[in-house]
Amino acid sequence: MRFSQVLIAGVAALLAACGGDEISDKADLVIVEADIRTLDEEQARAEAVAIKDGRFVYVGDKAGTGEWIGTGTRIMSAEGRLMLPGLIDTHVHPVSGGGYATALSLDTYGTVDDWLAAIEAYAVENPGRRILFGYGFLASTFGPAGPTRQHIDAIVPDKPVLIMDEGFHGAWANTAALEALNITRDTPDPVPGFSYYKRDDNGDATGYLLEGTADMAMTALNVLTEDVIVEGTGIVVDLMNQYGVTAAFDAGAISEGTEVSKILNRLEKDGELTLRLVGSYRVDGAGDTETAVASAETWAGTVKGERYHYRVLKIMNDGTVEGRTAAMFEDYQGEPGNPGETVFTEAEMTSMIGDAAAVNLDVHVHALGERAIHETLNAIEAARAAHPDTDSRFTICHIQVIADRDLDRFAELDVIAQSTPLWASYDEYGEQFVSEDQFRRYWRFNSLKERGVRLTFGSDYPASGAGTLGLSPMRQIEIGHTRQYAGEPDAPVQPRESERLDIETLVRGFTIDAAYQLRMEDEIGSIAVGKYADLVVLEQDIFEADIYSIHETGVVLTLLGGETVYEAP
Repeated sequence: MRFSQVLIAGVAALLAACGGDEISDKADLVIVEADIRTLDEEQARAEAVAIKDGRFVYVGDKAGTGEWIGTGTRIMSAEGRLMLPGLIDTHVHPVSGGGYATALSLDTYGTVDDWLAAIEAYAVENPGRRILFGYGFLASTFGPAGPTRQHIDAIVPDKPVLIMDEGFHGAWANTAALEALNITRDTPDPVPGFSYYKRDDNGDATGYLLEGTADMAMTALNVLTEDVIVEGTGIVVDLMNQYGVTAAFDAGAISEGTEVSKILNRLEKDGELTLRLVGSYRVDGAGDTETAVASAETWAGTVKGERYHYRVLKIMNDGTVEGRTAAMFEDYQGEPGNPGETVFTEAEMTSMIGDAAAVNLDVHVHALGERAIHETLNAIEAARAAHPDTDSRFTICHIQVIADRDLDRFAELDVIAQSTPLWASYDEYGEQFVSEDQFRRYWRFNSLKERGVRLTFGSDYPASGAGTLGLSPMRQIEIGHTRQYAGEPDAPVQPRESERLDIETLVRGFTIDAAYQLRMEDEIGSIAVGKYADLVVLEQDIFEADIYSIHETGVVLTLLGGETVYEAP
């Protein structure tokens, strides 16, 4: 149902009292009859807002809007619906992920046969594509051996096929792709045990590429051209607006800052960057440790525009549980001698984070495994000791398996805990690779909340494992609250049930706490006078609705700086 655009009673009298039409201090837009959760500590609830020049100039009751109404003021009624601040995705890849907007998207929780059928259908539908590219398979579905080239060869033998996994830490290639990449039994692994080609008993590549080898394959096959990324990024931004998202943290874009700027400048010029974007320079390999902070500072000074600024250091410190590359304290089940790997030594982490703290640079660290998290906290502790007055904000993202001894340290070291609630539904596939104790230490959201840790949430699109559905904060909020598959009250609960989060904390993690992570809490994240007029109006009240219907909650209206960037048909 479209928003009602109505005149509230008494407008004519108010205009007469104001003395005419040419009143420059009146609002551009007034919204009344809303159920507003402001996320502002000074004024938690309201029923009306006035917006001028892209910012809130009034937040309060309906009666107080009168002084802001002139002849040029648009007046809307929210008809009692819930209004929240514009939602913020604190870990997403809208630029690099834009390249996947037109690619094949697999159902992560499908079967191998489902995926092969989808690949075959995609090949039939796209006969002119020189390379078939997609994403979304869950590696653990194949068991310890992982996917093989022979699976795809049976249906597409004549052209390269490259499919990234749901976490974008591995790839599934057919023989034609391996031949195009010139991968043979003599091809060395970049980082044995971490970035490598899975091999059979004869030493031949099976078609399963782990970590850096997957990225190298995408680059070598040139599947992501500038035009593809520009088109796809525009699609992703539109989808985010449809889900009520008005700001985001880009947790790792393509490698060159000039390319990022070129893509985002094209979108800004065409009016398609309807999103506030804070981004990062990503350091992936140990060879970049000495230049990481300097490179991030260079990006901060150059990769910026009207609505984007890439000014955070992003560090990849381990892999994934399903790839058995997340760094643990014990070996993976069925793989003696493999506890996973960190990308950097603890000394290298300490050096980079310490250098960042010295220049007040914010840091965002990818760490899923308990050992990677522990060593990252050690590095942050050392940085705080060496630079006690630093203004840097430290975030550890994903945080899948946390050791008991490290829960308190998040609070003690003032570390933001960022994750993707979608993943906290029952992991029936990944359970086989970890111990029972580790499985019970997955996604310890409520334990962190109880210790006063600031929690923030994001989609990690396109690595969310749910395609574009993963971009929906409503889906994320429901699963963070239930720890079950969306809409399935009888589904198993991801241990521990005590780690379920309340709706308010989840909403904070997509609004005011998210704004803090982006260092934009003075500009966005709550509905308050002086802040940008970024807001979303929802079809239903998610605080009162049936919890298993939250993921179905539609967005009625999304405003960015007072301008409509999405309105439901």
